[in-house]
Amino acid sequence: MSEQQPTHRPDADEPATEAATAEEVAAEGTPTEEASSEDAGARPVTTGSESVVRALETAGVEHLFGVQGGAIMPVYDALYDSAMDHVTMAHEQGAAHAADAYGIVSGDPGVCLATSGPGATNLVTGLADASLDSDPMIALTGQVPTAMVGSDAFQEADTTGITSPVTKENYFASDADTVGDAVGEAFALADEGRQGPTLVDLPKDVTNGATDREPDEGKTPETYDPPERADEEAVETAADAIASAERPVILAGGGVIKAEACDDLRQFATEYGVPVVTTMPAVGAFPEDRDLAMEMAGMHGTGYANMAITHCDAMFAVGTRFDDRLTGGVETFAPEAEIVHADIDPAEISKNVHADYPLLGDAGTVIEQVHAALAEERDTDMAATGERWQEWREQCLMWKDEYPMDYAAPADAPLKPQFVVEAVDAATADDTIVTTGVGQHQMWAVQYWTYTEPRTWVSSHGLGTMGYGLPSAIGARFAADDDQSVVCFDGDGSFLMTLQELAVAVRENLDITVFVLNNEAVGMVRQWQDGFFEGRRMASEYPWVPDFETLAEAFGARGYTIDDEGEVEDVVSEALAHDGPSVVDAHIDPTENVYPMVPSGGANGEFVLAEDQL
Repeated sequence: MSEQQPTHRPDADEPATEAATAEEVAAEGTPTEEASSEDAGARPVTTGSESVVRALETAGVEHLFGVQGGAIMPVYDALYDSAMDHVTMAHEQGAAHAADAYGIVSGDPGVCLATSGPGATNLVTGLADASLDSDPMIALTGQVPTAMVGSDAFQEADTTGITSPVTKENYFASDADTVGDAVGEAFALADEGRQGPTLVDLPKDVTNGATDREPDEGKTPETYDPPERADEEAVETAADAIASAERPVILAGGGVIKAEACDDLRQFATEYGVPVVTTMPAVGAFPEDRDLAMEMAGMHGTGYANMAITHCDAMFAVGTRFDDRLTGGVETFAPEAEIVHADIDPAEISKNVHADYPLLGDAGTVIEQVHAALAEERDTDMAATGERWQEWREQCLMWKDEYPMDYAAPADAPLKPQFVVEAVDAATADDTIVTTGVGQHQMWAVQYWTYTEPRTWVSSHGLGTMGYGLPSAIGARFAADDDQSVVCFDGDGSFLMTLQELAVAVRENLDITVFVLNNEAVGMVRQWQDGFFEGRRMASEYPWVPDFETLAEAFGARGYTIDDEGEVEDVVSEALAHDGPSVVDAHIDPTENVYPMVPSGGANGEFVLAEDQL
C-alpha cells in the first residue's frame, strides 16, 4: 500500500487565500461530527499517537470509551483533532464494559482506552468478561517509555503479561512507524472469526515518536484463517443424522447472533418445524413468542427447554461452548441425543460435550449447508419426517403448559420482581435493549421478558460480573438506534459496584432507564445459602442500602421509588418518558427466589421449582 500524501486543510477560523477557488472552498465542505476517511486522510500523521488515531478512523470507529492518564496522554492529545467521539467514563472497568456492550449491540468492536499501571489493570475484569463471551472489543493502554519497562517505574505494570490469558491477542508496540499497523490488526482480529477482545500496549516513547507513515488498512495476520464452510461430506452425514431423528432440537448459542445468522436459524427451524432452545448469550436469536421457541435452557432456564434437551434424540448445536451453567452435569446432558456441533473455533469441538458430528465453519454458512443438504430430501423423506416430528412438537407444547413461567403473587404480598419486569416489557417496544448486572435480577430479566430480536439482550454470562449493568447500558445507548429504548435491570448489590457511571449518563444526557430490583441483599448468594448452606446467611444481606432515588437525584438523574404493585404502571410510564437518565428503586419481596433451578452439576431434566425440592 502506497503512503498517503498529506494535504493541508485550513482551520475553521483561518481565512481562505486569494488563490483558493470557489470550487476548492466548496470541496472543503462543512466539518461534520462523524469520522470519515476523507477527514482523517487530510490530517498528516506526524507521531505514533496520530498513527494510532488514524488506524481507528480508518477502521470506521465512531465512539471510544476511556479514562485519561499520564502514559496514554499522547494518544488523547491526538484525539483532540479527531471527529471520533470520546466518552470519558468514571472508572476504567466501566470503560471496558461500555466498549463490550457497544460491540454486542453494534456487532463491531468497541474501543476502550486507559493509562498504564492501575488504568490498565482496571480493564482486566472487562477484558475477561468479553473473552468468555466472545465479544468484539479492543483496548488501548498507555505504558511507560520502553527504556523504563521492567524498572518498576511509576504506574508500570506488565500489561501484556497480565492480559494475555483474557485476550484473543495482545501487542506491545515497539516503534512509531508500525504502531498504527498493530492497532489496525488488533481491530480486525477482534472482529473476524470467533470474536473477542484484543489489546495494544503503547509505550509513551512510541506514541510520542516521530513518523510520517500512514498505517496500513487493518487486516488479520496471514496465518489467521478461520474456517468458513464445513466439510461437505461431514455436512451430509450430520444432515442424515438430523433427518433420521424422532425428536430433534436446535440449540442456538451466542455464535448465531455474532455470525449474523439469526435469519438462517429462523428459516431453518420454521421450514422443518424443529423446536429451538437457546443459551443465555443467544437470547433473541429466535423469537420467544413462537410455538417452536423453547427459550433458554440451563440452570435457570425454562422447564420446557430443559425437558426438550433431556428427551431429544438429535441436537443441532450451533455456536455454543456448552458451558457448565447450560449443561449441568455433562454426563447427564442430552443423554439420548446424537450431537451435531457447528462452531468456528475447533477448540470448542468436544471440549465439554462430545460431538458425534463436528462441523467447523461460520454459523450462518453451516446452517445454510445443513439446510441445503436436508432440502435435497424435501420431496420425499423430509416431508414424511416433518409429519413424524409433529408428535414431538406437540410434546414440547405440552411441556410449556406443564411448566409455565409463572409465579405466586398473593394480594397482600410484597412487590414481586417478575411483575416489574413484565410491566416494563409491556410498556416498551420489541426492539428495546435490556442490559443487566449479575444475580437474581439478571435471571428475572431474562425469564420474564419476551425477546424477539437479536442484540437486544446485553449481559455478562461466562464471567458473571456484578456491576456490568449500568456501564453496559451506556455502551448500548451509543450503539443503539436513536429510536431504540435502553433499559437496565440491576440489583442493589450489583448497582452499588459501578453506580459512579451514573455521572457519565447525566453528563452525556443519555436516555437510559435503570430499574433496581432492591431486595437489600446479594440475592443469589442468599438463595444459595438458604438452599445449600442451611440458611447461614454470611455477608449476603445488607442491613442498610442507600436511598437510590435520592442518590440518583444527587447525580442529576431523575429518581423514583416503587413500594407496591399499584405504583408500578404509573412510575414505569413516567420513568420511561423522561428524556434522560432515570433510576427506579423498586423495593421487591426480599424472600423471592429464582426458579426453575437446576442444582449445580445436576441433570437438566431434574430442575426444581421451589426450595423444598432441593
